[in-house]
Amino acid sequence: MTRAVLSIGANLGDRLANLRSVLDALGERTRAVSPVYTTAPWGGVEQDDYLNAVVVAEDPSFDDYDWLRFGQRLEQAAGRVREVRWGARTLDVDIVQCVDGGEAVVRDSDPTLILPHPEAYHRAFVLVPWLDVEPDARLHVDGAQVPVADLLAAVDPAERAGVVRTDLVLREGARPC
Repeated sequence: MTRAVLSIGANLGDRLANLRSVLDALGERTRAVSPVYTTAPWGGVEQDDYLNAVVVAEDPSFDDYDWLRFGQRLEQAAGRVREVRWGARTLDVDIVQCVDGGEAVVRDSDPTLILPHPEAYHRAFVLVPWLDVEPDARLHVDGAQVPVADLLAAVDPAERAGVVRTDLVLREGARPC
């Protein structure tokens, strides 16, 4: 069985509906959903703010490439266009981490899929919501399993402050944790 930590974000179109489409597609595979956050864009491209969240999902039939294809299909269904690196998007589904058989999958030289996500450890918009759903989470960084709380503490305070929790929810009837 594989367990995936997915970072989802959107800053074009109906941002909340685009995020909810991920949960609709995951269905019963969803194990945890963070609150929704608003965040400034990352990467230096001028654009509107994002809505971001983290979803933890499990599927006994999925491997890490299945999670990649799953996310790409959802992005395509939401009309995502890849023209500018770190540019605006209707939906972004990133695999932050994939665990198979209790072990974090590490792929550092695969041209198709790098795991864990190579930028996740210094992105507050990933770490903050992840800690909401898994306070003891750990991420493989430079050959070691590092507590996500420690990684977040190392992120620039201004970037951490820019991750602002909203009252929006991804599941109807659910309350933010």
